[in-house]
Amino acid sequence: MRGKDNTRSAAEVLVDHLITNGVNHAFCVPGESYLAVLDAFHDREINITVCRQEGGAAMMAEAVGKLTGRPGICFVTRGPGATNASAGVHIAKQDSTPMILFVGQIGRDMREREAFQELDYRAVFGTMAKWATEIDDPARIPEIVSRAFYEATSGRPGPVVIALPEDMLTERLNVPEAVPAELVETYPGLNEMARLQKMLWAAKKPIVILGGTRWSPNACASVARFAERFQIPVATSFRRAMLFDQTHACYAGDFGIGPNPTLLNYVKESDLVILVGGRMGEMPSQGYTLWDIPNPKKPLVHVHPGVEELGRVYRPTLAINASPTAFAAALEGVQPPTTIGWSGEAKRLHDGYLGWTDKATEVPGAVNMGEIIIHLRETLPDDAIICNGAGNFATWVHRFYRFRKFATQLAPTSGSMGYGLPAAVGAKRAFPDRTVVCVAGDGDYLMHGQEFATAVQYDLPIIVIVMDNSMYGTIRMHQEREYPGRISATALKNPDFAAYARAFGGFGATVEKTADFAKALEDAQKSGKPSIIHVKVDQQAITPSTTIDKLRETALARQKS
Repeated sequence: MRGKDNTRSAAEVLVDHLITNGVNHAFCVPGESYLAVLDAFHDREINITVCRQEGGAAMMAEAVGKLTGRPGICFVTRGPGATNASAGVHIAKQDSTPMILFVGQIGRDMREREAFQELDYRAVFGTMAKWATEIDDPARIPEIVSRAFYEATSGRPGPVVIALPEDMLTERLNVPEAVPAELVETYPGLNEMARLQKMLWAAKKPIVILGGTRWSPNACASVARFAERFQIPVATSFRRAMLFDQTHACYAGDFGIGPNPTLLNYVKESDLVILVGGRMGEMPSQGYTLWDIPNPKKPLVHVHPGVEELGRVYRPTLAINASPTAFAAALEGVQPPTTIGWSGEAKRLHDGYLGWTDKATEVPGAVNMGEIIIHLRETLPDDAIICNGAGNFATWVHRFYRFRKFATQLAPTSGSMGYGLPAAVGAKRAFPDRTVVCVAGDGDYLMHGQEFATAVQYDLPIIVIVMDNSMYGTIRMHQEREYPGRISATALKNPDFAAYARAFGGFGATVEKTADFAKALEDAQKSGKPSIIHVKVDQQAITPSTTIDKLRETALARQKS
């Protein structure tokens, strides 16, 4: 509220500058270290989601940043509030997601005394954030907030962390109104696109791999038109399947955990790889085994908005410093050769993808998660947002679900457990008219299961499917591979997740047979409440393609040999 002298508190200036930059929503766990900001929210048109743990709040903000391309906003208190939020900051770092985390801080006169909950946030977040800073002078709020939006969205997007000393927030000042930050676009050069066309004309087995961020629906559509004109196979990187319609005739599959062997063999034999937006990190590169480093020993075109990523691991034949959006637009001017030398490869790979994903594999037990995911893909709307955290349960989602549209997938490339539920809450807050489904493992869900209370508080009818095998399945899988039969620290005793949902005020159902799932899903949808469907699966069904016993037998045989 402006005073008679036209001044505002620093907290009011901060919130006004967020609104000027298009922010209409923020996620938080309140703290006394930024009470002045909470008070500034009271008089302004900005929606606040109050969360149950700072890690969940940060993940919600990250999810909104991932879906919209604009920074997700999160406020947390100092010390443990900030360290809890670091899980979400790390996701934003590895997923290249624009996000701004504001952290309440001790008063400026108490620094370096190890005051209550004191931390140096530049040090704490220095390797996680694109930029970590602290506002000492409230007159610099316009400058620092403006820079934060540019830092978070430009080049390779990522998280920014800003500490707010509580005494600074209450100072009054008169500063000019903010000017909104504009997205900085990086365009490919004409010579680079001409070289790309020559490389395409010389190729016999090319492939396009899409990843990263800085995409848009129009950019995805431009790539699809390019693929159709060139009849070129298009694959997606780890947890970026939403970048290309998986039912499209040119879709070849995704590079993630346990990819289709047909796709892996093709990319190894290919004579031109066009990597757009992604980094081809450890997971999609199958542990950096797909190509040699630093020389991949094949023509590689690497398109990335962050110049620092070009040549960082792989030395490209042609490096193009451009955003995927700008590059996709430039593809409209690239002409196909008169005769396409790889004619038929796109169809062969797409047929291979369909064969890999059309039908569920047979697994032990009364519940087949493959059939459940196939039911979701056949019944959910094309714009449904599918969220998951980390664990073996996600392999069923990645293999059997089919993403059709941009901004429909929320999954952490960082492998952070507990992400799916907060992501679903954030997605439903940002897009209340869209269907939002979270698929979680039992261990994964309880990392941030308390955010189900947030869904209930804000009346968000998300659907959560908890796949319960009563263990940390991924770690158990690795144990059986490396130390067969020596089970240690992976067994779990779980609650009744359906009763858990009802205790919070939501809908709960239990599924113990595959045939029961369709009715449970229908009942959850009809309830109009946040819902949990508790799916009990056999422990032997550790992945769609193997069992615990098979893993153990293979490992024991290897040891004997």
